[in-house]
Amino acid sequence: MLLAPAEARPRPAVLLRAGLVCALLAGVLLVLVVAEWGPLMAVDRAVADGLHRRAVADPGLTHVNRVLTDWVWDPWTMRALLAVVVGVLLWRGERLIPVWVAATSGLGTAVQQGLKAAVDRDRPQWPDPVDSAGYAAFPSGHALSVTVAFGLLGWLLALHGAGRRTRTAVLVIGAVSALGVGFTRLFLGVHWFSDVVGGWLIGVAIVTLSAAAHERWALNRRG
Repeated sequence: MLLAPAEARPRPAVLLRAGLVCALLAGVLLVLVVAEWGPLMAVDRAVADGLHRRAVADPGLTHVNRVLTDWVWDPWTMRALLAVVVGVLLWRGERLIPVWVAATSGLGTAVQQGLKAAVDRDRPQWPDPVDSAGYAAFPSGHALSVTVAFGLLGWLLALHGAGRRTRTAVLVIGAVSALGVGFTRLFLGVHWFSDVVGGWLIGVAIVTLSAAAHERWALNRRG
């Protein structure tokens, strides 16, 4: 698979700035979560209470959300998707990029698990739960995994010069998936709103910083 010309590929400086902004925002959010900042906690509680009442009252919609979160947008589904992509890239004779994709995906999982252990935030507790989840709450692993998976797909398409329609389609599917999985986690009462936002921000930061590092390496190699 041929790479796009250098001038058509993502610019390292743009990727770096986007990654640093998202990392900074994620850091601020992390501090507010650890400090249990009142206004943020109030928003988290209001969103959780409102959606939980709807979930209890509508078992059919709750079942749909469980299918989506447990099968369509599950972190293992996202890892399987990236594994297929890595396999295709290797089959086409590429070496560095598939390793880079696999390493970025692994980094996302490591950051997610590390933060969960460090923050150790309790998940929402309900007398009448509609679903359950293990490990700590912050950040949402589902939100982070979907963001990383589709972020990497979008970067790969840009890297290989895919057409605008293809890139737009993947961007739309990725955005719908990220928003959708975030909603399922909130609707099922297993995450706070700030957990989901944290997952999105960290996911974007990981992908853009990884892509920026690759593009910088590629520029230095060509230079």
